[in-house]
Amino acid sequence: MALSHADGYQTLPVHFWAADKGKNGDDNIAQEQAIALVYNGISHAVMMATPLDLEDFARGFSLSEGIIHKLSELQDIEIQIFPNGIELQISINSERMMALKQHRRSLTGRTGCGLCGAESLSQAIRPVHPVTPRALPNAQAVQYALSQLNDCQPLQSLTGALHGAAWCNAQGEICHIREDVGRHNALDKLIGLLQLQQQDLTDGFVLVSSRASYEMIQKACSINVPTLVAVSAPTTLAIQLATEAQLNLIGFARKGYHVIYTQQEKDFLCISHSSII
Repeated sequence: MALSHADGYQTLPVHFWAADKGKNGDDNIAQEQAIALVYNGISHAVMMATPLDLEDFARGFSLSEGIIHKLSELQDIEIQIFPNGIELQISINSERMMALKQHRRSLTGRTGCGLCGAESLSQAIRPVHPVTPRALPNAQAVQYALSQLNDCQPLQSLTGALHGAAWCNAQGEICHIREDVGRHNALDKLIGLLQLQQQDLTDGFVLVSSRASYEMIQKACSINVPTLVAVSAPTTLAIQLATEAQLNLIGFARKGYHVIYTQQEKDFLCISHSSII
């Protein structure tokens, strides 16, 4: 049975097998749909995403991809639902639309891909925006945020298939969170929400339930996030860009353990993660 796009999941009949026994039952399955981002009537990107918090997604994608520089340049968002997917009809001002046309490239986004459609090496890695340097969050705040993450991801709990991106205050309390089958999409949704609410990013950090790729660094820097904490590993390029941008980067954030890859108040520190169980 098809559900509203606002549910984010469907309950479907399945067959469970365990310990040499099988039984029929129902399982909650995450929704994944084609989401087209259309600017002033011109299709720019198609992303595979969870059809939730789509206005936040439109705002965050527009900001993190540099299509707009501030929310006042985005004039309207209209959601149109079709049998084969969803279109986000986004209206931006004429100046930003002219810039978009000049730099426009055709791409198709996937949940694990951030380079689809890049036509040259110069397009592959966009310049990173330097952030305002801030002190590294204390270890207790990082660990406290991690302890809340599972409880703050209702769709992940239901389906086991969604990433989360959360804004945490300086004490490590999760204040806002967004979920999506794609880690980039979850972060874009969070960016859109934070900018709409004019969230003060002076203190606090973003926590993501994924690895820290170069694109996650770029997106965090696009709104001057001072610290990114990732549950899994960063890449060498992510560390390089975080260093250039003066972004604090923490990876392999697990219960009782995390690795500091870049920090602003001390020399670069990288701790071996060989002891992770």
